[in-house]
Amino acid sequence: MKMDGKALLGKLIEDTPDDVVAELLKNVTESLMGAQVDALCGAARGERSPARVNQRNGYRIRPWDTRAGTIELAIPKLRSGSYFPEWLLERRRRAERALMSVIAESYVLGVSTRRVDKLVKALGVEGISKSQVSKLSESLDEEVKTFRERPLSGAYPFVWLDALEIKCREEGRVVSVAALLAVGVNQEGKREILGLDTTTTEDGAGWLAFLRGLVVRGLGGVRLVTSDAHSGLVKAIRAALPSASWQRCRTHFMRNLLTKVPKKAQSFVATAVRTIFQQPDAAEVGTQFSRVVTQLEGRFPDVADYLAEAREDLLAFTQHPTTVWKQIWSNNPQERLNKEVRRRTDVVGIFPSRFALLRLVGMVLAEQNDEWIEARRYMNLEAVQGTASGSVVVDAEAPRRLAAEAV
Repeated sequence: MKMDGKALLGKLIEDTPDDVVAELLKNVTESLMGAQVDALCGAARGERSPARVNQRNGYRIRPWDTRAGTIELAIPKLRSGSYFPEWLLERRRRAERALMSVIAESYVLGVSTRRVDKLVKALGVEGISKSQVSKLSESLDEEVKTFRERPLSGAYPFVWLDALEIKCREEGRVVSVAALLAVGVNQEGKREILGLDTTTTEDGAGWLAFLRGLVVRGLGGVRLVTSDAHSGLVKAIRAALPSASWQRCRTHFMRNLLTKVPKKAQSFVATAVRTIFQQPDAAEVGTQFSRVVTQLEGRFPDVADYLAEAREDLLAFTQHPTTVWKQIWSNNPQERLNKEVRRRTDVVGIFPSRFALLRLVGMVLAEQNDEWIEARRYMNLEAVQGTASGSVVVDAEAPRRLAAEAV
């Protein structure tokens, strides 16, 4: 039986050990890169020619993941300008490609610093053209848009809201932009990143528009929203999600509370307040809360009043199963996500535009969302379904009504 050349080559590769295939692939790939560099230089390596316009300047080693394993490629460097194969750049993870595009955009737009230039070189690129930036950015922007605008379905009994301040250039000035984030737990007990948007200031109008956008996309069945006590945010939650109760983040509250306490007594007050959250059931939590308020009234009446006023908002978690208390009484579960976002945004420093900010943060969140989908449940399934059913009232007309209001 005869085989054509393509089938014969495929059969040969299939029957060849991986290490041999990897070595063959390495040799062929490096030969192709060498040919491309020769074309850029106008002459072959070591050749003396009047047509030469550039020279080689050594190599940089970069890993390349293939079906035959990870191959260490020797990528040629140029004395003037740079060479980096686009097909290798495309194999980077999405968030890393987003980081590359943001840094490259800063570089091209002339807002780069010496530090950003070093970062570009550390990523293996000493220069990148505007056409490459444009092509890379367009594909990433489409992915981010799809992720941010995807429809939400089913009930999300628990939602966390937070905002990160990130510096951005607008009209020649450096301003602080608030990146609004929403994370929820779905009926399968898994976490999901629900939304991302930017607003000039973290005010009530920005949060209200953000939350209404989530409702229009299908957010429903929300029973508890956890956040800090930003007044505009709290009002927006009550306006956009009227059937949900609000849990004041105990961590943020503790920070605010301790500012009203003399430094020498802060440890004592913090320990006393923590005992409230160490009780086994809702009844004991309420009893201990009253004891702590009474205990503080004698020495710190202002602190006792401040704590008493926050009772309803601080203890909203007690209306839900004890198995999820530690996850819903603060924004701490979201801190790891915030740190991952910060790790990427701090590298850039000042973003050249809001589009660049959304591109990078959006890709980081999209990757994290994929990992959460594949990970084990974040919450006990029975607890989540028990909370998300029965007394939950989902306003089926809310998306249509809010969409009409937006128009």
